[in-house]
Amino acid sequence: MDPQAFAQDRAQRADARDDPRLDWWRAARFGLFIHWGLYAIPAGYWQGQAVPGIGEWIMHRARIPVAEYEPLATQFNPVRFDAREWVALAKAAGQKYFVITAKHHDGFCMYKTGLTRYNIVDATPFGRDPMAELAAECARQGLRFGFYYSQTQDWHHPDGDGNDWDYDERKKDFAGYIEDYVKPQVRELLTNYGPIALIWFDTPKGITEAQSRGLLELCHSVQPETLVCGRLGNALGDYASARDNAIPSALVDADWETPATINDTWGYKTDDHNWKSTEDLLHKLVDIASKGGNYLLNVGPTAEGVIPQPSVERLRELGAWLAVNGESVYGTRAGPVQGLTWARSTRAGDRTYVHVFDWPAGGHIQLPFAGRASAAYLLADPGRTPLKIQSYRGELAIHGPAHAPDVLDTVVVVKS
Repeated sequence: MDPQAFAQDRAQRADARDDPRLDWWRAARFGLFIHWGLYAIPAGYWQGQAVPGIGEWIMHRARIPVAEYEPLATQFNPVRFDAREWVALAKAAGQKYFVITAKHHDGFCMYKTGLTRYNIVDATPFGRDPMAELAAECARQGLRFGFYYSQTQDWHHPDGDGNDWDYDERKKDFAGYIEDYVKPQVRELLTNYGPIALIWFDTPKGITEAQSRGLLELCHSVQPETLVCGRLGNALGDYASARDNAIPSALVDADWETPATINDTWGYKTDDHNWKSTEDLLHKLVDIASKGGNYLLNVGPTAEGVIPQPSVERLRELGAWLAVNGESVYGTRAGPVQGLTWARSTRAGDRTYVHVFDWPAGGHIQLPFAGRASAAYLLADPGRTPLKIQSYRGELAIHGPAHAPDVLDTVVVVKS
C-alpha cells in the first residue's frame, strides 16, 4: 500500500501510531531481504535464451509450463549455503531484521510443508530446511526473523493466481486456495519456526478484503507480536510498503518501508551487473530514515547458496559506516530539516542529525532551522570538538572543516 494513502487511512485510527508492537521495527530502520528459490538455477536464461525482466519472474515471463519448471527441484542442491554466514553478514551490514522468501510466486516452498511435496526438503537432493537453520541462527545472533510469503500469486498451484497458460482462470477456486492451502501454510510458518517478527505478503491483486482480513487475524491469533506487511492488501496490515525501489518525495506520517534491490533484480540473475554504489545505497537509507521509513535491502543468492560478492562488499561497507554513525539512523524519527537536495536530517531526543551528502566549499553549512541550537559537533569525532554555530531568522550556520570529513555522508549533530 502506498505510504501516503496508508497514512491517510491510519489518521482515522488514533491508536495506530502508538502500537508498541512496532517499537522495535521503528527503531531498526534497516533490514535484509533475501529472494532465493528455484529461479536461481536458470538465473535469467531458459533453453539457452535470455528472458527479460527480473530473475524470480522467469516462469511467468517465459510462460514456462509447470511440467517443465517443476523438475528444476531435482537440480536444486545449495551445498554452499551457510546460515551462520548469511546472518553474520546481515549483522556486519548493520541490519536489524532478516526477511526471506518462504514461498515466492513460482509456488516452490523453501521450507518443509505438509501441504505439498513441492518443497526443498521433499523434492530436492538438498533435503534440508534452510528456513529452520536461518531462524535458529537469527535467534543465536540476535536478529529478528521474518518470512516473505506470496499469498495470491502461485504459478504452480492450479487454483493460485497468475498462471493462465497451464490453468483455466475461469475454473480456479481461489477462495479454496486461500482457505485450504495459504492459511494452513501461514499457520505452519508461524508455528514451526519460533518467534516470527513479520510476515511480508506481496502482490495482493484481486484478493478480497475478507480474505486479507482473515489472513491478518490468523497471523495475530497465532503470534500476536508478528507484524504484517501492508502488501497483504485492501489497506490492511501493520505498516505500509512503498513500491519496489520507490522512496516518497517527502516525510510520511505513518509506519512505512521501502523494499529495494542492490542491482536490478531480486532473484539471482547471471547477467545483471548493474550494482548500485555504496554511496547510492547509503544515501537511500538515510533519505528513507529522514522521512520516517525503513529500508529493506535485498540480495539474491545463487543456486549454490552463495550471496554474490558485489552484494557482500556493499553490505560490509554500509556496515562500516553505520558502526561509526549508526546513532544517526537507529531509533531516530524524521528530522526538522527537509526538502534539501544536498542534506537530510533525522532526530532523536535533543539531537538533530544533519547528514551532509555534498560538503559545502570551505565547510560553511547554512540550514533552515527554526529550533533552538545550543551546540554542534561531528558525530564521527570521538572528542566531540564543538563547531562554531550562529542562529538568526530561522537559519543556522555551522562552521565545519574546510573539506568533507566523510566523502559518503558527514553527520553533524546539533543539540537543542
